[in-house]
Amino acid sequence: MWSPSSAAERAAKEAEQQRQNTTSATAPWRQKNSGRRIAQIIRLKPEFVDKYKEVHAQVWPEVLKQTKECNIEDYSIFHDSETGILFATMKYVGYDYAGDMERMRENPKVREWWAMTDSFQESLVPGATSSEAGEPSWWKPLEEVFYQA
Repeated sequence: MWSPSSAAERAAKEAEQQRQNTTSATAPWRQKNSGRRIAQIIRLKPEFVDKYKEVHAQVWPEVLKQTKECNIEDYSIFHDSETGILFATMKYVGYDYAGDMERMRENPKVREWWAMTDSFQESLVPGATSSEAGEPSWWKPLEEVFYQA
């Protein structure tokens, strides 16, 4: 029977999966991680709706490349025009989420992209200052309560 899991339980499960896959990351026979679904929300400032859509119609190639290299797939952002909420969903298919997110933060073009897009947004997370700062998260993580494959 399905039951919701906490972030700590998901991290422990990911760590166990990583321990079970102790082979080299370059081994051609290593099975791909089936992935962890992630959902997040943030508020888009109303005066930046058009600009946000414009920049996301042409995301910088360096940002797209780094996202893929950090094992993020199936990434989408939806906008609710009535509430201003942006809803992002993605699948993380790597084996070291914290390490991959640190690699994202190390990329100067990603940090530049975040600085631009953060200025269009209002975080819903108390104490959050920016995407680059890491914790607390700029985008508010959501708990998955149902999934059907």
